[in-house]
Amino acid sequence: MKLQHTYLALIEQIRTTYVQGQTAAIKAARRQLVLTYWAIGKHIVEYEQAGNEKAEYGSKILERLSKDLSHQLGRGFDRSSLIYMRLCFLRYPDSTLLSHQLTWSHYLELLKIDHDLERSFYEKQAILERWTVRELKRQKNSALFLRLAASQDKAGVLQMATQGKIVERPEDLLRDPFVFEFLKIPEPYHFSEKELETLLLDNLQSFLLELGKGFAFVGRQYGITIDNERYHVDLVFYHRYLRCFVLLDLKIDKVKHYDIGQMNLYLGYFANEEHFEGDNPPIGIILTRDKDELLVKFATYGMSSQLFVSKYQLYLPNEAELRAELEHILALKEGE
Repeated sequence: MKLQHTYLALIEQIRTTYVQGQTAAIKAARRQLVLTYWAIGKHIVEYEQAGNEKAEYGSKILERLSKDLSHQLGRGFDRSSLIYMRLCFLRYPDSTLLSHQLTWSHYLELLKIDHDLERSFYEKQAILERWTVRELKRQKNSALFLRLAASQDKAGVLQMATQGKIVERPEDLLRDPFVFEFLKIPEPYHFSEKELETLLLDNLQSFLLELGKGFAFVGRQYGITIDNERYHVDLVFYHRYLRCFVLLDLKIDKVKHYDIGQMNLYLGYFANEEHFEGDNPPIGIILTRDKDELLVKFATYGMSSQLFVSKYQLYLPNEAELRAELEHILALKEGE
């Protein structure tokens, strides 16, 4: 019996070692592929800088390289691929700047971004939140950086670009607007709050991606009883990094003052009745299609600083307008 137990332990050790080795080999291969393509780009740029057939760049040299390399090495050397390899070296002249956590497919998406600050943000955020290539594409298409930057000052934008969006305070959870284009709701659209709630939960993975890293789903229509009356919070999450409940209330029309009062009621209940040792005060976010800033300011006067009202939209934002706002922010002098 002891011999059998020892043998089974041996099998498990070998299996674990093999799986770990296989995983490490795959990661190493992916890392080496990025470095290899970077080195190819370096060779191309150095050839150009030496003046060799410099006039051919952008027209014949890459086409010639593509043809010759494809003939000798096989697929993977079309003109477009060579352009990105060259660009990889130009964007990252120091190969140590390339993250071992990102694949070449990630870098292909990053290299398409011309703005240095924007590219840096998506790179840092992809690492922080461990985005797949598909998730990176979605966040780029939804203009996440531009949406977050619109609520920052110049220093905030620069910090976000170099460090990514790090969640340290309740207000770091906000995106104004949140974008739910993944629901694919055609216009004109007519739905109830309950139907919107159902659609979001049917697309929970995409919804969590838009909310950001750290959200854990707790419940829908979370029931609470106050003074013998039953209330229901639309969506309840727990944030692993802020260590608190996050309550979401969905509104399909413009937010009203009594909606804010109701959310404050929910926050009071969770702070007293759902609080566990080590928890921080709960956060409440009302998601609405429209809001009047002045009404929100007056309605939240004297209330918890953990209560926020943020807009959502069902389509991708106007990137040109957001980009213009970013350029305006970056153009401002310190203190303006």
